[in-house]
Amino acid sequence: MPIATTNPATGQVLKTYEAMSTEQLDAAIERTDLAYQQLRTTTVDQRARWMNAAADLLDAERDEIARIMTTEMGKTYVAAQAEVTKCATAARFYADRAPAFLADEPADAAAVKATRAFIRYQPIGVVLAVMPWNFPLWQVMRFAAPALMAGNTGLLKHASNVPQTALLLEDVFRRAGFPEGAFTALLVGSEAVERILGDPRVRAATLTGSEPAGRSIAQIAGRELKKTVLELGGSDPFVVMPSADVDRAAEVATTARCQNNGQSCIAAKRFIVHTDVFDAFAEKFAANMAALRVGDPMDPNTDVGPLASERGRDEVHAQVRDAADNGASVLCGGELPTGDGWFYPPTVVTDLTPQMRMWSEEVFGPVAGLFRVSSYEEAIEVANGTSFGLGSNAWTRDPAEQERFATDLDAGNVFINGMTTSYPELPFGGVKNSGYGRELSELGMREFCNTKTVWVGEGAASAGAGAHAE
Repeated sequence: MPIATTNPATGQVLKTYEAMSTEQLDAAIERTDLAYQQLRTTTVDQRARWMNAAADLLDAERDEIARIMTTEMGKTYVAAQAEVTKCATAARFYADRAPAFLADEPADAAAVKATRAFIRYQPIGVVLAVMPWNFPLWQVMRFAAPALMAGNTGLLKHASNVPQTALLLEDVFRRAGFPEGAFTALLVGSEAVERILGDPRVRAATLTGSEPAGRSIAQIAGRELKKTVLELGGSDPFVVMPSADVDRAAEVATTARCQNNGQSCIAAKRFIVHTDVFDAFAEKFAANMAALRVGDPMDPNTDVGPLASERGRDEVHAQVRDAADNGASVLCGGELPTGDGWFYPPTVVTDLTPQMRMWSEEVFGPVAGLFRVSSYEEAIEVANGTSFGLGSNAWTRDPAEQERFATDLDAGNVFINGMTTSYPELPFGGVKNSGYGRELSELGMREFCNTKTVWVGEGAASAGAGAHAE
């Protein structure tokens, strides 16, 4: 795939880049490793000053950064502006909280026959981030902010259709004061990932992307004995029970399905509705979806912009046609638009069966699958009946049901009476084929730390547990 900015609203290639040579790549890794030797010796307070400066730059240059994101992958300009602001918020969150997250944690010294025992969190080195195009700034920042604040350095292999976003973030960290090479964007194709991860100077990797990409990274890292964090696909359930506020659920469902033009791993995709409120929800939901404005993503009145690629749009339409051709009902949308750009209308499909692709596959576009169930137990069975387990939503005003959903939904995130989203304050990640490990919160920072046990005795005479070492 060429490294290029192609405007999804027009299909026009705006800017292309030459991939790094092997020599350039090796030099970039060397710079990032040298930057680690410097960054790891700085104080948390110094790193916080640099991170706050990065946040200030993001805020000051928000509109231009947003324009680049919209041009590269098609999200609405309004959504892109919000994404930049969210990144600045996350940068400040880690600048403020890192001293507490990285502070030594005391242990029970007497229990381990020490005068002092504690846990110390230290950086591990250069971390490779393989990131997707759908949230081209946020996906990177939620790795970069905690990693840099911990004293690690980062190599970014971004999606090949968002090179300008990758380079601008490298520039932001450099201008904020981080050592040269502390965060480096690598203009390389996916074929270079094995070489990068195999380099002994690279100590770990994080990936947000597809299942095949995750399996590939995990296989390479396993061979090299390197830590990985994987956030993969999702086919999130959105369960609506009889006690729910149906109007509010249908309103949030529309946003939950079409956020980022429907291209989000944690977008609600399978809407599982109790039969007692199914018809009312389906009518309101389909009407809301049909009313969304599809068009120029730079227009502030646009609700849904183009999909990021022609191939992606073709795949979404193929999934919808497969369902319709096999007996599903299309309540709205489902027709491939004519004209320039890779647009697709908000679409609602119901009467799905296990033989249809939409029953089990993730649909990465503004397309909702609607499922009718007759009980709580059936709702859980359908919700968990997928290989994914990233986010989930449940709508009920029954406190007992809320508690059951919190326990029974097989996902890394459960949001009750609200839309799944990611916050710096909360850990984020999945189970099953949606990956492993966590981003955000203190857990996300500590994923790429050496959790070091320190045991201090009075001297050789009191070290006496040696016979039972380990």
